[in-house]
Amino acid sequence: MKLEDMVLISVDDHLIEPADLYQRHIAAKFKDQAPRMIKQDGVDRWVVEDQSIGAIGLNAVAGRPRDEYGMEPVSHSQMRQGCIDIHKRIDDMNANGLLGSINFPTLGGFAGIMFSKLKDKSLALATIQAYNDWHIHDWAGAHPGRMIPLGMLPMWDAEICAAEIRRIAKLGVHAVSFPDNPAAQGFPSIHNTYWDPVWKACADNKVVLCCHIGTGGGAPHASPDSPIEAWITTMPMSISNSAADWIYAPMWQKYPDLRMALSEGGIGWVPYLLERAEYTHEHHHAWTHFKFGKDAKSPREVFHKHIMTCFIDDAFGLKNLDDVGEDMVTWECDYPHSDTTWPDSPEYLWRTFKNAKLTDAQIDKVTHINAMREYSFDAFAIHGGRENCTVGALRAKAAHVDTKPVPNLGGAKAAAGEDGVQRSGEINKMFERTQ
Repeated sequence: MKLEDMVLISVDDHLIEPADLYQRHIAAKFKDQAPRMIKQDGVDRWVVEDQSIGAIGLNAVAGRPRDEYGMEPVSHSQMRQGCIDIHKRIDDMNANGLLGSINFPTLGGFAGIMFSKLKDKSLALATIQAYNDWHIHDWAGAHPGRMIPLGMLPMWDAEICAAEIRRIAKLGVHAVSFPDNPAAQGFPSIHNTYWDPVWKACADNKVVLCCHIGTGGGAPHASPDSPIEAWITTMPMSISNSAADWIYAPMWQKYPDLRMALSEGGIGWVPYLLERAEYTHEHHHAWTHFKFGKDAKSPREVFHKHIMTCFIDDAFGLKNLDDVGEDMVTWECDYPHSDTTWPDSPEYLWRTFKNAKLTDAQIDKVTHINAMREYSFDAFAIHGGRENCTVGALRAKAAHVDTKPVPNLGGAKAAAGEDGVQRSGEINKMFERTQ
């Protein structure tokens, strides 16, 4: 295999909602209450109920020089248009040799928790369904076979949640965003039978629960004085605590066909987590009395059967692919956030694959086969075969796309300390000023 022969599907990217989304899609009776965008002190803000929400970019910095990265931009004019415009996004995907993508929302959080906490639950449901309809028809539907649609859920009622899963599954959705730890957001824990209707609806309709880092338990800042790099370093593996909780959760025994994904969590830490879980179960189950099911009889078996992982550029994890579980490992681009490898993802991947000594079969698994299988995404059939879906074929369509970094898009950089190092406290202050 050559670099240009790879097929790439990213299971974790992000979008920025356009200003007219809700006016075009929300039920007529809620148009006057729907989220709307206003401009205030140079910041594009969404207003709904008594809330005014800024920071719409949340690190949407693709296309900028790296020395301009930060927790921004704060207006649509400061972003690369591929963040907002689906046709420009397809151009950017082609330039990166990227066939398919899962896109998490930005407004309301990656799992839409803010909407689930609106006071008026009728408005909340209408807003969530409006987003889903826009995402399915206008975003994913604009270019068939390029986007894997991702639904948002009304978390305050499990039965309503399940009904929305069934509704969007009929429209071709096989992925929903779900907090990695709902208990941290004030909802029942994943061990509570409250969620059984959700697990059943997902299992019955082959819908994957996509749990993005930061949707439940977030990565803590060690101190306001800590360099921001310390926080960024530990951010992906911060989901490991939730991952352990999911391994020991009861739904796998009840719904053996259920799948979930640890989105943007990386894979290098997984072998030790599973080693520790195996040791823990062997040494402690006699007094903890925890029992796994007949379908998966150990922590490792549960993880390898039910839990998907993804990586951006993770040489250690790929060198230990067997321990991570090669049939459930996927890849992510993380466009347009600052961790993204766009527009050079194939080059990053190829170098890492060669260093890890992956076979062609393993490369195919982690770049697209696992994702296509688990997300019911048959892109080859839509595009007339694999030969039309490769890095080389897609990049040939993107000769007109300019990927050179564009500086000075109008955003303000975070203040740094006297030594020039940006600290967690300053990043938090900048974020708070946009809220």
